[in-house]
Order: sequence, then structure tokens, then C-alpha cells
Amino acid sequence: MKSRQLSVKGFTLVEIMIVVAIIGLLVVIAIPNWVHAREQSQKNSCINNLRQISGAVQQWALETKQPADATPTVPDIVPYLRNVVTCPAGGVSATLGSSYALNGVTNPPTCKIAPDHTLPPGTTE
Repeated sequence: MKSRQLSVKGFTLVEIMIVVAIIGLLVVIAIPNWVHAREQSQKNSCINNLRQISGAVQQWALETKQPADATPTVPDIVPYLRNVVTCPAGGVSATLGSSYALNGVTNPPTCKIAPDHTLPPGTTE
């Protein structure tokens, strides 16, 4: 009579620990890159919103024959915007008025939430 040996197949504790350590290492490397990419994406989106607001202010000033020192209000420029714009860094409760400051026809708008979100020099629209 032959005796059967039990053959247990599976992973050892050491193998599982190595896999978990490798996954942990990949997460440690990936999270800072993901955070940086997210912040850069928010900044680019905000700058594009500032361009759109600047164009809306210029269009409002031309259509309503405003002087160069006039400062529009948010309701003045809303009809000239393609969609409602808010700074992505402001979260879901941000509004156009709480995100951006309208500085007049000749001065570009600025972001109230993140001061480093600014239009590049020489940008008109």
C-alpha cells in the first residue's frame, strides 16, 4: 500500500510580505507624483478660466462702451462666459465671485484662492 503525501500549494508568509513591501514601495513613489500632477492640472485649469474671464471682460467693455478704468461685476460678465468658471482648488463650494477678482478692463483678473494661479504676462485673452 502506497502512502499519499499531502501536497499543499500556496504562498508562504515571506512571499506575501515581499509582495506587500513592493506594493508599498510603489505607492510611496506614486503618491507624490500624483499630488503634483493634480496641483499642476488645477493651476492650468484656473489659468484657462482667467483667460476666459479676461476675454469676457474685454467683450463686455466693448459692447457696453465702458471706459478703460471701468470694473465689471460678476453679473455683468456672466452672459459672456461659455460656462460657469470656478477655481478647481476652491472645491465644490467655490463660486465665480469667491474664486476670482475682477480688476477692471485693463488689469487682468486674479485668483483669490491660489495666488500663484496668474495669467502669464502679455496675455490678453
